[in-house]
Amino acid sequence: MKNTDRTLQVEITLAPAKGRRSGPRGTEAPMVAEPPRIPRITRLMALAIKFQDMIDRGEVRDYADLARLGYVTRARLTQIMNLNLLAPDIQEEILGFGGETIMGFAAERYVRPVVSYPAWDCQRRVWACSPHRAAAAKVASAHALLPDCA
Repeated sequence: MKNTDRTLQVEITLAPAKGRRSGPRGTEAPMVAEPPRIPRITRLMALAIKFQDMIDRGEVRDYADLARLGYVTRARLTQIMNLNLLAPDIQEEILGFGGETIMGFAAERYVRPVVSYPAWDCQRRVWACSPHRAAAAKVASAHALLPDCA
C-alpha cells in the first residue's frame, strides 16, 4: 500500500454577519451618527419641484409620462404635483429652509386640505391651524372662519 499525502489548500473569506462589528473583539469601532431622517412630506415636496422642472425643460411631456416613469398612478402623481400649488412660504417650511424643521413632521393628509384653497392667504391661515401645529379641533374652526376662501 502506498501512502500518498495530499494537501488541499482552500482560501475562505468570511464576511461579518449583518449588524456585527468586524475586527478583533474588544476593539470599539467609532460610532458614526446616522443622518437625520427626512420627513416623507419633505421628500415629496422636493420631488414635486423636481418633476415640475423636468416638465418645464421638456424631458417629459406630461404627468402621464411621469406617472409611467415613477410606477405610480396618475392620480397619485397629481397629489404629489399639487404640492407645487402651496404658498411659497409653506413650501419653504416643509422643505426646512426656514432654519427650523416643521414641528416633528406634517403628514401629507394634513397638507392636502391646505392645497385645496387656491388663495395663498387662505392657505396660510389653514396651515397655521393645521394638526401638525395644534389640536385637530382648531382645523375645524379654521374652516368655519374661512367663508371667503371657498
